[in-house]
Amino acid sequence: MPRDGARMLQQTLAQWRAQGPRPDLWLFAYASLVWRPEFEVAESRPARVHGHHRALKMWSRINRGTEECPGLVFALLPGGCCDGLALRLPHDEVEARMPALWAREMPRPTYDPKWVLCHTPQGPVRALAFTLSRRSPSYTGALPPERYRQIFAQSCGRYGTTLDYARQTLHGLAEHGIHDHALERLLRLAPDPTDPA
Repeated sequence: MPRDGARMLQQTLAQWRAQGPRPDLWLFAYASLVWRPEFEVAESRPARVHGHHRALKMWSRINRGTEECPGLVFALLPGGCCDGLALRLPHDEVEARMPALWAREMPRPTYDPKWVLCHTPQGPVRALAFTLSRRSPSYTGALPPERYRQIFAQSCGRYGTTLDYARQTLHGLAEHGIHDHALERLLRLAPDPTDPA
């Protein structure tokens, strides 16, 4: 049965409204939301989520690739833990901001929006995160190094290349003191622009 992105948005907003009187909305940023949130963040906190990890293992055929040459984007997959940021969106701005955020994160209704517990220096917050099931057809599974090299060299979508996206995420995380060693290793597979071959 096809997923209905608009219905998923309304369900997520209903879950947010049910959190109490005039709740703010927290988002767990683990990739591009770290370095390009596209909305004014009222508060940002370092955050760790247990039970999920960041992985460049989701096919992208719009934002960072095409149908003919799919790219990759990060997903929050089950298992492990993930360091990122908890971003607060004030209550009065949520209804106006969410449709644009949804269109950006869910150009196709692929992610599973979930509420996750973020551990922050100021205490725990419940935040919306865009997660992915390993049962999703958009989950890549394990890719060989050769496929990553090809994707880094060729894949480009409406927001740019997979390679730029991965590099910007690495740098954006580092600016907040978050070091993703798995991503560093992956980026060593990227083609060297100074290599004449």
